[in-house]
Amino acid sequence: MKAFTVLIVDDVPDNIDVLRKVLAPLDCKVSVATSAERALSILEQLEPELMLLDVMMPGMSGFDLCSLLRKDPRFKETPIIFVTGRTDDISQGFAVGGNDYITKPINTDEVIARVTHHKERHQMMQQLRSLNSELEERVRQRTAELVTTNKLLREEINERRYMQDRLKYLADHDFVSRTHNRKALEYFVVELISQSQDSFQEAYYLSVDLSRFRVVNESCGLIAGDELLSEAAELISLIVGSNAFVARLSGDSFAIVYPTDDCSVASSIANQLHEEFSRFRFFWGERHFDIGATLAVVKIDQSLTSFDQVLMMADEVMFSAKRAGGQCVSYFSDDNEQANKQNARQNWALRLIDALKYDHFRVYFQQICPLNAQSNGIRMETLVRLYAPDQEKILFPDSFLFAAERYQLIADIDRWMIRKVCEFLRDHPVQQQLIEQVALNLSATTLRDAHLVDYIQDVLEKYSVNPRKLCFEVTETEQIIHVSQTSSILEQIKQLGCSIAIDDFGSGYSSFSYLRDFPFDHIKIDGIFAREIEHSDASMAMVQSILDVAKKLNKPCVVEFVENQGLADLYQSMGIEWGQGYHFHKPEPLNAANVDLCLTRAKVCEESN
Repeated sequence: MKAFTVLIVDDVPDNIDVLRKVLAPLDCKVSVATSAERALSILEQLEPELMLLDVMMPGMSGFDLCSLLRKDPRFKETPIIFVTGRTDDISQGFAVGGNDYITKPINTDEVIARVTHHKERHQMMQQLRSLNSELEERVRQRTAELVTTNKLLREEINERRYMQDRLKYLADHDFVSRTHNRKALEYFVVELISQSQDSFQEAYYLSVDLSRFRVVNESCGLIAGDELLSEAAELISLIVGSNAFVARLSGDSFAIVYPTDDCSVASSIANQLHEEFSRFRFFWGERHFDIGATLAVVKIDQSLTSFDQVLMMADEVMFSAKRAGGQCVSYFSDDNEQANKQNARQNWALRLIDALKYDHFRVYFQQICPLNAQSNGIRMETLVRLYAPDQEKILFPDSFLFAAERYQLIADIDRWMIRKVCEFLRDHPVQQQLIEQVALNLSATTLRDAHLVDYIQDVLEKYSVNPRKLCFEVTETEQIIHVSQTSSILEQIKQLGCSIAIDDFGSGYSSFSYLRDFPFDHIKIDGIFAREIEHSDASMAMVQSILDVAKKLNKPCVVEFVENQGLADLYQSMGIEWGQGYHFHKPEPLNAANVDLCLTRAKVCEESN
């Protein structure tokens, strides 16, 4: 029998080695490609039974490769599993033709479970083909013996039907929870909303998120997590009955479509589910866990036009419910403020996409002035603004950053800023000579991008910008401090020649160990102290302690929100090297004329000090 062949496509050798080791006990023949282009070359000679595709790769991405392969008749039905560290890649993976996904960091049990599932499915397909072939041959050979062999043929036909039914079941169902899968749910909802007006039957969509699934999965292991999902699915199916369509979306999320136009019926089911899960306990060995669940309820009526619209509405309700504490039942209604917010955020998502496409963002800057430092040129921090053509005005970040983070567009905005700043420096060589350093902000999402360093290097080379001109500011958030790869990425950025500053230090998840463990060159003291330091001994003590440690580590400090000369004098007397705020400079568009004015402003600052 031909060996079950798996093709791994990943540009990171370490990931390939890990997957090789995991697949070793499964008796698979493994082939590897370090890029999508290399994979296409290999596939000219090889037809694997399963492909594991990394999403983010230089050149052609895993999504692009999957789309291309689905157009090739040889690989139209070949199972493709995406390997990704971002949950937002999952829906796009299914959209381009993916069959499954594996999350990063790679979990051995998860990889084995998913590959084994597809291997068994392949074996069943081979068995089915073999049975078909045998059946056809026997029909030809035994036509003359039809009467005597009729019973045997009937048994083989029944076996064939069983295999076909089994394959159809595997294609439409989640093998862990034994409920329908996302693909089947999408088909069901699309069929529902595509009905004619005369025959349209309203329904309610209930989204169920298990509150403590992650606790069980991470503390007791994947097998325990799968058992919890199985028990949760049984509980849901028991409560909603046979009239409902039950599916597992992904992770700890289930979806229910209940055909009724009566809100009280849907509400009763949602409340019963909430009550049952609030009492539900999951036992594993000697441990027990109170699970709980958060439910979002959306009405499916004739105003809806797509499955994605239903998901977005439910996701918005779920997001709001979890922000309010979770473990409750929340409803989407056109009459309440939540609907208005949801529509507004949807509009913001489209506006931000258009802003990136049509260059509606603007680069502003604020000068950083010396208090106790020798200035060798102009220092500044660049700030993003959004031009609203319909209102003909500039919008501040607090108007759109929430939506940018919510819809995973913040990394694209950060990249836009890096490119535009470097473009300005190239196009204005005189001003580039005057500028000592330009600071740009990097979000936590951007720092999780494995290709960030390559992007920065490519932009610097494309626009011929000296890396020492750039300083990247990182806000000390929990998401950044506890991401293991953050320190490595920051170190790689430093190796390019850029500087790193920790922003808003003192107000977030402050720990002086961060200053030792992460490769920061500068410390920006949070401006909240500027508002209180003249009247708060605690704020004064906090700033002084930061300064003491910074001097021990030989890291210069920048203080924000310097609003008057009194604060400037105070910070200068404390030995802070740099100051930033409206007292020195109000943010304005980044252009040659405004940069030239900074030179005069810097001299005034030095003379006053």
